[in-house]
Formats: sequence, C-alpha cells, structure tokens
Amino acid sequence: MRVPRPLLAVPLAVMLASAAACSAAKSEPPPKSEQAAEKPKDVAVTTAPAAPARKPYTIAFGGDVHFEGGLRNRLAAPRTALGPIAQVLRGADLAMVNLETAITTGGTPAPGKQYTFRAPPTAFAALKAAGVDVASMANNHGMDYMETGLADSLGEIKRSKFPIVGIGANSTQAYKPYRKTVNGNRVSIIGATQVLDAEFIQAWTATSTKGGLASAKDEDRLLQAVRQARKNSDTVIVHLHWGTEMQKCPNPAQLALGPKLVKAGADVVVGGHAHILLGAGYIGNAYVSYGLGNFVFYNSTPGTTGRTGVLTLTIKGRKVLKDQWTPATIQGGIPIPMTGTAKTQAVAEWRALRSCTGLAARP
Repeated sequence: MRVPRPLLAVPLAVMLASAAACSAAKSEPPPKSEQAAEKPKDVAVTTAPAAPARKPYTIAFGGDVHFEGGLRNRLAAPRTALGPIAQVLRGADLAMVNLETAITTGGTPAPGKQYTFRAPPTAFAALKAAGVDVASMANNHGMDYMETGLADSLGEIKRSKFPIVGIGANSTQAYKPYRKTVNGNRVSIIGATQVLDAEFIQAWTATSTKGGLASAKDEDRLLQAVRQARKNSDTVIVHLHWGTEMQKCPNPAQLALGPKLVKAGADVVVGGHAHILLGAGYIGNAYVSYGLGNFVFYNSTPGTTGRTGVLTLTIKGRKVLKDQWTPATIQGGIPIPMTGTAKTQAVAEWRALRSCTGLAARP
C-alpha cells in the first residue's frame, strides 16, 4: 500500500535537524575538565635526566717532591721512580703532591739562592706512572731558574698535558683550579704558596700581565679564587706551600690564613714546606693539614726529615668522612711504607702532632 507523501516529510525533517545538531556539537570543543578526562593515560612525559648521586671518594696527598741528586737517576725508569709508595697513591681516586722544582734543563739559577732545584720533563711521566693526578708548583723552588725556567716549565706542562696548579702565564692561569668530577662530586683544587724569598716576591708572583706563581701573600686574590670555585664545586681544596722549616707547630701566618680560607669556602686545606710533619685536624667542618713533610727528597734524616707518609681523605661533597695516615720513611730519597708495630706507633705519633695546632680531632 502506498503511504501518503505528507507522512514521509516529518521524519525526514527531524533527521536533518538531528544531523545538524550533531555536527554543531562536534565542532565545539569540550569543557577543559572533559578534555583532561579524555587525555590518553599513556602519554610519555619528558623530564631532564637526574644528576648522578654523589658517593664518597678518596684523595691521597704526598709531601714535597723533587728529583735532585741521586733521584735524577731514577727518572731513567720513570715508571718506577717513586718506588713502592706508588701503590698507596694509585689506590686513591685522586692523588696529589707538591712538585718542588722547576721543569727545565736550561735557564739561570736564581741569584743568591743557596739551593736551586730543576728536573727534566720526565718528572711528569714519573708522577703519572706513580698514580699522581695533579701537582702544585706554587712553592719557593717553582721558579728557581727564573723566567727561562718558567717558560720551559709552562711549555712542558702544555706538551705533557699533566695537570699542574699554582703556576701560569698570568694570574688567571696561576690561580685557576684543577677540576674533576669523581663519583659524582665536582672537585676543585687550587694551589698557592705562602713561602717566597723576599727578594723574589715581586718577580715570581703572577699578575694579569706576567707569568709566575699563585701567591698566598696576596690573600685577597687567593680568597677570591676560593669563593669563585665554591660557586660551582662540591669540594674545594686548597694546596699551600706554608710553614717554617723544622718548626713542628704551625706559625702565625698559617694560623691566620687557614680560617680565612675555610670561611671563604675551602673544605680541605693541605700543604707543606717545613721538611717535617705537622699536625692535622678540623676547623669546624673543614679539614686542615699544616705539614706533609718531605716525600721524594734527596736529603733526609731518620726520625725528623726522613719521616713521611700519605694522607688519604675520604670525602663526600663538603664533608670529610675519614682521614687515614700511611706512614713511611725516606730511604734512598723515596718513601718506603712502614709495617707492623712500627707503623702503628708512627700513626699514633702523627695524630699526636695535632696537640699544638688548635685543630679538633673531629668536625
């Protein structure tokens, strides 16, 4: 049976109206709450990689090193030049010594000096082979062969790529820290000397326009370097040439400078010059060692200048967790680690040196 046309018109109109409404609804964005609800749950969120967690690290310090006298012959075999003490240095994550000599085979000895030291470039190879990672040349022998010796030293540092602090073609280089990240810790090490012969202070001190050494006599410049390093370092270490020869307690200049460096941001202050061992301990949370003694040295006397060792610090960030002293005696110019009851007694004697320093046994 045929359905009358008017009956078909109504449903068709309704359908068209409904379709238009649906189309309009699709063109309008849903409310924000609905958008959030509709967002896929598996969308990946990109985040910056987390910085590696800091873990404790160790740094070993030896005292004054040169290659004078019979020690020069040891450089013919640089891989074994420092002898058995190298095992202790290699065992640490970082190791450092004071290189108390110019690196040159030429130049003119500093006028009027009783003792002038120089060593060939193989000295760097010997230090590296022994596990030493960085050395300071900021000391009263770093420019023993004057400007020519300085130029030679800087040239050999560049050629060898062996890290050296405390010396440079200008003050920016001389006070520039050695930087290395160890177990997630950003470590900065600055070298400077508080000991300079009066007649050479001006000639040997680096300036903005002249090469030379980083001098702790310019306290403001040294403290500026420490504050700058503090801004982007987890551990700031200052290595100093300081003290009075053969004086077993720190001198007034040391006692004055140490706290200033700590206040500026240094976490560790270590050094030597006195040829004998001095005490070590804490100023607040910072660790200070006033004298590491001779280390690889041609002249030594048993019981005094022949007593030496390696100071190993365990550090995490700004906190020194542990200090360890590995005692040794200098024999034939090189440190020989002690053993047995002699070692135990030597460690006790080293700790007793703290009594005249004003330093604390713990932070």
